[in-house]
Amino acid sequence: MKSGMSTAEPQAETESSAPIGSVRGGEQAIPHPARASHTVELRGPAGRLEAILNAGAPDAPFAALICHPHPVYGGDLHNKVVYRAMKVFNDPAWGFGWPVLRFNFRGAGLSQGKHDGQAETADVLAALDWLAREFGKPVIVCGYSFGAAMALEACCGAQAANHDIRALALLGLPANVDGRQYQYSFLHNTSAAKLFLSGDRDCFASPAELAHIVDAAPAPRHLALIPGADHFFTDAIEAMQLALARWIQEHVQ
Repeated sequence: MKSGMSTAEPQAETESSAPIGSVRGGEQAIPHPARASHTVELRGPAGRLEAILNAGAPDAPFAALICHPHPVYGGDLHNKVVYRAMKVFNDPAWGFGWPVLRFNFRGAGLSQGKHDGQAETADVLAALDWLAREFGKPVIVCGYSFGAAMALEACCGAQAANHDIRALALLGLPANVDGRQYQYSFLHNTSAAKLFLSGDRDCFASPAELAHIVDAAPAPRHLALIPGADHFFTDAIEAMQLALARWIQEHVQ
């Protein structure tokens, strides 16, 4: 799956990416400095997983977890789409201010273990375990590309029943990669709110292929296609952020 071939966000931990306009009440957003971030000790089945927590407001109602794209093709927790999604959940300028955990899958960055392509679902569960111990809050799980596929499968499995997964935001979910079809037959196992957010020119999931996947998912579900955007949201990062923020406001409670 070559869906992790996207660029990292330069100086990701210090850059501010305030929205052009607030999604709350039409008010103009006021830029805020980036919230403090620090590395955390995250243990998975394959060993230590490199992870960063962006601190949230003390009274935040939710915590968020974000999973990165394919590590074999350069995907990691500093990926631009991952970073910009984190800003939506975490930056007060977007109106949420939640704590957000990002981590590197096994074999990526400083994480121990070797890339498997399937066992990474256990890494997602390890991250959920850490968030439950640290915050005890309902979790919004977000994934991009390979990360979306791993997050979705992990959250539909029996082990995820121990976690309060309130919603799933699936960015650039792949449907067809190098001739391999992804059907996600396990989708019926989750009743969490689901956002399927992609560009309508995504080379790994045509609008028709994505609609077929969404149709098989139980409600609540929402499909959002960004006109002209490709799999990497090239020149459409802000549109992705706005669509994600609006969905959170309307569907996450």
